[in-house]
Amino acid sequence: MNILILGGGGREHALAWAVLQNPKCDRLIVAPGNAGIAQIADCATLDIESGPAVVEFAGENAIDFVIVGPEAPLAAGVADDLRDAGFLVFGPSKAAARLESSKAFTKEICDASGAPTAGWARFTDAASGKAHVEASGAPIVIKADGLAAGKGVVIATSVSEAFFAIDDMFGGAFGDAGAEVVIEEFMEGEEASFFILCDGEVALPIGTAQDHKRVGEGDTGPNTGGMGAYSPAPILTEAVAERALNEIIRPTLAEMARLGTPYQGVLYAGLMIENGAPRLVEYNVRFGDPECQVLMMRLGGQAFDLIHAAAEGRLAEARVNWASDHAITVVMAADGYPGAYEKGSVIKGLEDAPEDSRRFTFHAGTAERDGRFVAAGGRVLNVTARGDTLAEARDSAYETIDSIDWPEGFYRRDIGWRALGGGET
Repeated sequence: MNILILGGGGREHALAWAVLQNPKCDRLIVAPGNAGIAQIADCATLDIESGPAVVEFAGENAIDFVIVGPEAPLAAGVADDLRDAGFLVFGPSKAAARLESSKAFTKEICDASGAPTAGWARFTDAASGKAHVEASGAPIVIKADGLAAGKGVVIATSVSEAFFAIDDMFGGAFGDAGAEVVIEEFMEGEEASFFILCDGEVALPIGTAQDHKRVGEGDTGPNTGGMGAYSPAPILTEAVAERALNEIIRPTLAEMARLGTPYQGVLYAGLMIENGAPRLVEYNVRFGDPECQVLMMRLGGQAFDLIHAAAEGRLAEARVNWASDHAITVVMAADGYPGAYEKGSVIKGLEDAPEDSRRFTFHAGTAERDGRFVAAGGRVLNVTARGDTLAEARDSAYETIDSIDWPEGFYRRDIGWRALGGGET
């Protein structure tokens, strides 16, 4: 098959790496890709948020199957345009992608399906939002309703902090994403990520993970797009996962089908778990980044078979073959991230970094200049390793990091600390 992956970050590098291990793949193109992806696949310059442009490119390149990586093309309806043109696609329709592109829509789905989640209210002006906060108190969660590249969420520990966040969002800090604001009850517990493939009817769990959003060790400092992740998530036990499926995932899918917008693709459920009871934090309509890296490291070439089955409506016959292993990914980011950072610094040592089924460095934000890899983003590399235990995977990942020479970058040295500290090794 000729396969096209849309996207250019660490998630798409991991997807490409897994797809290439499957014998069904004849040719792989990634658009736009990055310098690391270009080492294993063809890269193409393409406006991936333009349905007509993607359809034209797919036709010209005899593409058999399109895998949509990021959320923005899905929210723009690219999957719909491809399907209308007769292409096989992995990823939800624009209508179904509202589970990520609108926080309020997800809350309405939860209310209609009875899925447990935080109490919430939606506001279109700052004054009424502030009145709600004053009545509710803090801590409280303030969210821009639309897509904000993972940055439109503030966990306010005081009323004044909540007021500031409300003014910030309605003041245009997140563009159109903040035209409406959702304010939620603060939920206690431990957060984990649950990934489920869906074909419109069947839900197939394909893994769990936990990521580290805070920039600093010990989970301190400002939120980021993710500084590392590990899989599986100890808190998401088999019993908790089954409860999440029965109380949250399947009711959501049934409600989406009832609305005439059946969900096909990967559904990423962020869960808050307390005393074995899961509640939904939010849905994403694509693989998490950097969670995708640890999932692909553990799944390998079978990932493509599962994704293909979801796209063709064959999940009822699909099975996931899990090894009793662990994987971890450590993000190397540019100094200053998640604030201002410099681009263009040279990264040395990547050519000698180990690359096999147990260790791989996925590129999240790199470019090639004069034959050398340079940093081209905030999160730049995802150093990923697999092991029989989480401790073994962690040690292997940090061993690889020691071989990379990039003084302008930094990373957390404690990825997986909660699970390792709890003895889950």
